[in-house]
Order: sequence, then C-alpha cells, then structure tokens
Amino acid sequence: MIEVSGLRKEYGDFVAVENLSFSIAKGQIFGIVGPNGAGKTTTLKMLGGLIKPSRGDISMKGLDMFRDSVEIKSFLGFLPEESPLYEGMSVNDYLMFFAELYDIDKGVAKKRISDLLFDLSLNADGKKIGDLSKGMKRKVAIARSLINDPDILIYDEPASGLDPMTSRYITDYVRSLKKEGKTIIFTAHNLYQVESLCDNILILKNGQKIIQGTADHIREEYGKIQYRLEFRVDDIGDYDLADVTQADDAYVVITDDIDVVNNTTKWVASRGGDIVEMRTIVPSLEDIFLSIMGVELFAE
Repeated sequence: MIEVSGLRKEYGDFVAVENLSFSIAKGQIFGIVGPNGAGKTTTLKMLGGLIKPSRGDISMKGLDMFRDSVEIKSFLGFLPEESPLYEGMSVNDYLMFFAELYDIDKGVAKKRISDLLFDLSLNADGKKIGDLSKGMKRKVAIARSLINDPDILIYDEPASGLDPMTSRYITDYVRSLKKEGKTIIFTAHNLYQVESLCDNILILKNGQKIIQGTADHIREEYGKIQYRLEFRVDDIGDYDLADVTQADDAYVVITDDIDVVNNTTKWVASRGGDIVEMRTIVPSLEDIFLSIMGVELFAE
C-alpha cells in the first residue's frame, strides 16, 4: 500500500530525517512517535506531498508521490497539527467549499457532509466556525480531511490539546475509520493511545528509525519483564537472594530473574512465611519509549 525507502530531508546543514524506510499495509493504523524534533511532522509532510525529500522514494498504491502527486492527492486526506480554518464561514459552507475543490457532485457532497457531521457528533446549528469550541473546530478539520472519501489518512496529533472526552471520541472515531478499510498514519504524544490504537509503530529519534513493529515486537526487543513478589516472614535476616524493601508488614522483591522468584517462594515456605502477592510487571510502550530516549526509570 505505502512504501518509503531511504527518505532523507535536509534544511541547510540540519538533517531532519535520515535514511528512513518502512512499509504500511492496507487498512493498518500506523503510529509514528518520538520526542519533539525527532522528525515526525517532517515525515508526515513528505508523506502528504507537502514537501519534497532531499533523497529517497515514496509510493502509494503503486504510484510515485511526486510524479503522480495529483492522482495520489485525490485519495489522500491530510490533517496537520495546527489546522487554520476559515472562521468566518459556517461549517456546511466550509465543507462544501472543499468538496467543490475536489469537483465532487453537489448532491453527493451534501450527503457526505451530512453523514460526516452526524458521525462526528458535530451539530454547529449554523454557527460560524470562529464561534465553535476548540474540540468542535478539530472535528471540522477532520471532516474536511474526509470530504473526498480518501483511502489514506495522514493525521498529525489529531487529539492534541483537547479535553479527555473529546480526545477519547476522536480516538474512537479514528478506530472506526479503520473498520471502513482506510489506512491511517498518525503521530501522537499520548503513548497509551498509540499502543491501544496502532497495528504498527515507528519510533524516531534524531530523525532516524530506532525500531518499527507491533507493540508486542517492540516490547520483546526493548522491554524488560519484571516480577514483583510480596511476602510475609518472621525473620528476614538470612535472606540473600535479591534486594528487599519493606511495605507495611510485608517484604517486597522486584526482579527480572524468574529463578529468584522461584527460590524466594521456596525460602519463604521453608521459614513458615506467606506469599501475599506475586505478579508480572509488563512494561508499557511509554516505559520503553522513555528508556530508549535515555530517561532513567525507577521500579516502584
């Protein structure tokens, strides 16, 4: 569906993206994450045909992004992080204006606009866009990106700066677009959202790919599963299998060594103690991301 090969983007002496390659299958939700300045927005702009790469190739549905840009843009929807709207226009007039730019039949456009407003729970009641809340404006921008019924959507921080309810709504709406068969590429700083939504995730750092894959694959490569064992025993004096902390009337061991867990349970049993709790601590995508970025994590 989408093939990116050897992508590089330079701004003078600064390299924003370097040697970036990846593939996206039809119907996938593909998340791109990284710290500020990692090259996420630059990558999306190249994928959207807004800027040309200094080197490398992008193809969509077998078409070259820059040789066949007009045809590609007919099935592409783009939502920038900052999306200025024509605030003096009503929502319907604004969306109809963009439908006309795509040369969509007026009757088809009216039906599509009505469906989009319904699907997005966007009841503007004839208000001008400038009178809408930030969340409603974001929904208008999303509706605009869908006015041509595109196969491929590129969304830069679609829920950025919104209240939790609106953010959740937009996340669920993006998920529903996948069910319609659309391929979606997006960036987000909310890594819980990325982990719950994406089929495939690309982590960028300093413009370069660190890893790409499913959340489980990234966890296997970079995550460290730990075990938390909480127990009670009268005397801890001769316990020497691992570091121990105290929690109320119990002791806690956190380790990534399953042998320590097994030997500790045997030791506790031999001292007549009790196992209070034993659980596995699976790192979240956020934990792994922070670790990759060099932020030290502390076990609880």
